[in-house]
Amino acid sequence: MILDLYRSLAALAAHPWIDPSRIAVMGFSRGGQATLYGTLKRFHKLWNPSGIDPAAYIALYPPCITTYIGDTEVTDHPIRIFHGILDDYVEIAPCRAYVERLKQTAKHIQMTEYPDTWHAFDYPWLQSTPTVVGNAQTTHCVLKEEPMGTIINTETHNPFTYADQCVGRNPHVAYSANATRATEEAVKVLLQSVFKLN
Repeated sequence: MILDLYRSLAALAAHPWIDPSRIAVMGFSRGGQATLYGTLKRFHKLWNPSGIDPAAYIALYPPCITTYIGDTEVTDHPIRIFHGILDDYVEIAPCRAYVERLKQTAKHIQMTEYPDTWHAFDYPWLQSTPTVVGNAQTTHCVLKEEPMGTIINTETHNPFTYADQCVGRNPHVAYSANATRATEEAVKVLLQSVFKLN
């Protein structure tokens, strides 16, 4: 997905109607994970020959369970994360830990946490009461890239697989009008700033 992101940036930047300095990336859940880790300078060097670095990276409820080599060396552009505290599909605690590590090196990192908010909170066709997603997988694992290119489960010290005991099922989703409105407003303010629209 990160490769797709970088290829999309190259295609967009080549379009005569698009200002390459006014491209932002926004992703949700697994797409949020690609957005978040697409900020890594290491990955840009490996896979982003266009050299386009988006003006902002916006990730909603991304998985933050994997520690990649060099994952605190990120873009100088704003990184924003929006997450529900009750999310049991993609738990917030690993993102809190990652954000704390990023604060040592990132210039513009911020995570907004919403109380009483579950996964996929911005999907208006969901019920506002938590609903189980039957047999959907959720990962409670702690993963690490070690050695380079291999993701291991830190509990077993073996390469991660979805057969690992830390993989769970039946998480919840629920819509939150309040969290959605707050996120929309925050994103609007951010993009007005980075796109210099004021």
